[in-house]
Amino acid sequence: MDYENLVTVMRKLSLQAGDKIMEIYGRDDFDVKSKSDDSPVTAADEAADAIISAGLRAAFPDVMLVTEEQSATHDAKGDTFLIVDPLDGTKEFIHRRGDFTVNIALVENGKPTRGVVYAPAKSRMFFTLADGKSVEETGDFHKDQVGTVTPISVSDADNSALMVVASKSHRDQATDDYIGKYAVRDMTSAGSSLKFCLIATGEADVYPRLGRTMEWDTAAGHAVLLGAGGDVVRFDDHTPLTYGKADFANPFFIAHSPSVALKPA
Repeated sequence: MDYENLVTVMRKLSLQAGDKIMEIYGRDDFDVKSKSDDSPVTAADEAADAIISAGLRAAFPDVMLVTEEQSATHDAKGDTFLIVDPLDGTKEFIHRRGDFTVNIALVENGKPTRGVVYAPAKSRMFFTLADGKSVEETGDFHKDQVGTVTPISVSDADNSALMVVASKSHRDQATDDYIGKYAVRDMTSAGSSLKFCLIATGEADVYPRLGRTMEWDTAAGHAVLLGAGGDVVRFDDHTPLTYGKADFANPFFIAHSPSVALKPA
């Protein structure tokens, strides 16, 4: 894989998709439909998916592609592939809370190695460079020219005063009970894959997820976190979270700075 080209293509496609998402976000009204699992989908999900999948297929025709909005891709088998969630945080989008992201990642041998997370309503962009290290870009986000980038890295966590990030839309008692095992300084909430990015930048230390997610929800944020020195492990046994599972469904997991002393499930 030409990682330099991959990063350029993923970044540009995320920005193009973000423009389309924000165009629909700015309308007075937009249709919301329900998928077979009762999760919502909007015209923005579908339009962003069309942009990204067409671009990836044109640039990397020989690489397996898995995307949330195309159920035919969910039967694909392999441990190396491109994986897309064109609009992660659809509920945040519908309720106009801004915490939604465009997610594109490359998984190699079951591990997300390159990725981009773009939050168009928040003007935040995180991605891995060709060497796998993660950065945050600031500026005007020109599609053909990368702006100012700042290397990001996870916190050196103080286990007596941790910063925890949790889901806005999927918080439950089991999550609160687990968080209660830690000495917590403060908590913040965020939607979509931004939670991974807050750990990647050191703005938070740990993110436990005791709820259903799919690989397209997590791969890009996971790649960004890995490139910032962080990790994502299974909740039950703290082994690495892997990709290319039969149904692309994740077990419960914990994203964290390695300096966090993880508590047992």
